[in-house]
Amino acid sequence: MDRGNLQIYFGSGKGKTTAALGQAIREASGGKTVIIVQFLKGKQPEQISFIQRLEPEIKLFRFQRREAAFEELGPKEREEETMTMKNGLAFAKKVLATGECDVLVLDEILGLLDYGIAEISDIRAVLEEASEGTEIIFTGIRLCPEVMEWADGVYQISALKE
Repeated sequence: MDRGNLQIYFGSGKGKTTAALGQAIREASGGKTVIIVQFLKGKQPEQISFIQRLEPEIKLFRFQRREAAFEELGPKEREEETMTMKNGLAFAKKVLATGECDVLVLDEILGLLDYGIAEISDIRAVLEEASEGTEIIFTGIRLCPEVMEWADGVYQISALKE
C-alpha cells in the first residue's frame, strides 16, 4: 500500500477486536479521530453502549442488522446481510475518500473475503482511498497472502492455552 498505514490483527485466537479497539482508544487519547466499522458480528449491546460513550472521538458503525452472527443465519437472512455489509464497504471507502477520520478500524473485514461477500479487488479499492498518514486496522481470522503484502504490520493472535 502506497498511502496510509495498514495494521492487521488476525488468527484463530480471541482478542483481535480487543487489540484493534485498544489501538483505537490509544489513538483517540492522542487527539485523533477514530471510526470503527464492524462486519459479521451479531449485536452486542454492552460493547456498543460502551463505545458509544467514547463519542465523538470514537464512532462505531455496525453493518449487520440481525442479532445472531453471520454464520448462524439462514440463506435468506445471509443474502440480506450481505447487501448490508456491501453497503458497509462503500461507507468505509467514502470515509477514507473524504478524510473523515485519522484512524479507521475495519473489524472482521477479512471475514468478508472468507464468506464471498467481498473480493480482494473490493478491499483494495477501499485501501486506495486512504490519505497519507491515515491509520487503517483490519481484523479477521484468516489472512490471505495478497492482503498481507499490503500491510505495514501484521499480528497473529492465537491461543496457546484455553
